[in-house]
Order: sequence, then structure tokens, then C-alpha cells
Amino acid sequence: MPIALIGPEPIRRQPGRYREILEAAGFEIVYPDGEGTLSEAQLRTLLPTADVVMAGSERYSREILDLAPRLKVISRTGVGYDAVDVPAATARGIAVTIAPGTNQESVAEQAFGLLLSITRKVAYYDRVIRSGGWERDVVAPIRGKTLGLVGMGRIGRAMVPRALAFGMKVLAFDPVQDTEFDKKHRLERVTFERLLAESDVLSLHIPATPETRGLINRASLVKMKPGAILLNTSRGPLVVEADLLDALNSGHIAGAGLDVFDPEPPLPSNPLLRHPNVVSSPHVAGIDSKSMDDMATLAAQCMVEVAKGMWPIPCMVNPELAARAL
Repeated sequence: MPIALIGPEPIRRQPGRYREILEAAGFEIVYPDGEGTLSEAQLRTLLPTADVVMAGSERYSREILDLAPRLKVISRTGVGYDAVDVPAATARGIAVTIAPGTNQESVAEQAFGLLLSITRKVAYYDRVIRSGGWERDVVAPIRGKTLGLVGMGRIGRAMVPRALAFGMKVLAFDPVQDTEFDKKHRLERVTFERLLAESDVLSLHIPATPETRGLINRASLVKMKPGAILLNTSRGPLVVEADLLDALNSGHIAGAGLDVFDPEPPLPSNPLLRHPNVVSSPHVAGIDSKSMDDMATLAAQCMVEVAKGMWPIPCMVNPELAARAL
């Protein structure tokens, strides 16, 4: 019986459509022991017998893939795949798939949750009241402010109607144009430099690539509007954390909402975790009950298709494998 390894912690041993799909296709489902992200030691133990894997945020390096002779597909329950060595997987004939169109609404909701926690001081007031205090400050609204979006993929687009509903103006930077969407939502595309200068809130919605790593650094932070807020629900390596800390300490950046860090989990000594103007969450933006079910379902469908010799092209990161098979 072929083996399906399930990596993502939120769905381990949980009922769901993904289990029905895999069991109906004849897979034995294997769950790792313990909690948290799969460790390298666990991968070294479990991958050699796996035929397909539903992947969370654990890393699939070239060395790890060398231990998986039976593996046919790494099916991510998200849209990021920077934890997978795609060239190494492709060289070994392993399909890498993602789950597009399943979690953008969840990420957008979390981004605004972080933003409101900062601007309305939700987390701060909660701590004060629990400690016996009672403070009532005049806070800043987000209505009338400018939201700048770096990246206009599915998640960036999901941010737009929410921002408009809050009465915000929206600017965006993305080399890929979508005239129809922009016209419908009164969205203005601008250069990255102008986005930095005019945004009251800058929100990141791009993958971590060699070109985007460290995009938010000392040079870009100093160009941001004084008193701006930074949101990162994408990937930790987009931000140089030491430079962000300096900008927060100087007051040039008023606050930051961070769902991601570099590395993850962040070290307990990371000073951003103790900064009063930082609100954080543990890389959960894309996870709610609906999105997790949708992601796992699509990931399972991709696993089954690849196991049957089919190619789920819309979900494939390395579709060249399909051409190679012809």
C-alpha cells in the first residue's frame, strides 16, 4: 500500500476531506509523532518509505530528497515553496505542487487583524487591563490613510476590497498589470519608491526569492513615510529584522505587524518580540478552519493525481516534468 506522509501540524490526525481523498485512492496515511514543524530528524526517518507527502513549512533540501527514492510529489498546503529545493526535486522527478486560491482571504483577514491591533492598541489595552490598569488614549484611525501593497497576486488582491471598506486609499507595486481589476477597485499602480514614500501602511505580499530577500532594509525603511506601519504576512526573509528594529527604535516606523520571522520560530532573544510597537503571530495568517480544509483538500487531490501519472499543471511549481514525460 502506498504511503502518504502528512506534515502540517494543524491537520494531523484530524478528520477532513483530504483524508477521504487519500484513503479512497488506497493510501496509508502516516502522521509524525509530536507537535510543531517536522524536524530534519523526523524527515530522515519517515521520508524513505513515503510515496507522496503533504508538506507544511518543513525544509526539503537536496540531502533530504536523496533519502526519498519512492517520493513522487511534495504537495504544499500553501502557496509558498521556498522551503523546497525545487531544482533538486525536479532533477529527481519529484513534482512540487502548491494550493493556489485557497488561503488568500485568510491571509488578508490576519493582515488587517494585525493592523487594527496596532492602530487601535488592542493587544496593548488587553495587557494593561489584565494587569489592573485602565488607560484610554486617543488612537489613530485607518480610514483616510493610504495602504501600499507590495505584490498583487491573489493575496494582494484580497487586501484591496477590505481596505476600501475601511475607507482607505490603495496604492500597489507589481510589475504584472491587471487593468480590469485596477479600474474596478480604483487602484493606482505606482513605483516602489513612490509606494514607500506615500504609504501610511506598507503590506508585503510577495514570495521570498533571491531578488526579494532583504527588500525591506535600512535603505528602503528610511524612504518610508515617517510614522508608517509595516505588515509582513509573507515571508520573514523579506525584512532585515535588525534594520526594522532600528527604524522602530528611532520612531521613524510607528509599528510593525509580523506573522513571519527569520528564522522561524524566532529566537527568544529576538528584540522585536519585546518591542512595544510590534504585534506578532506565529505564521498562521493563511490558516483558518476553511482555508486549512481547502488547502489540504487541494493538496491531497494533487498527490493522488501525480500518483496516478497525471499532472496537475495549474498547481505545479515545476511543470517541466510533464513535458519531460511526453
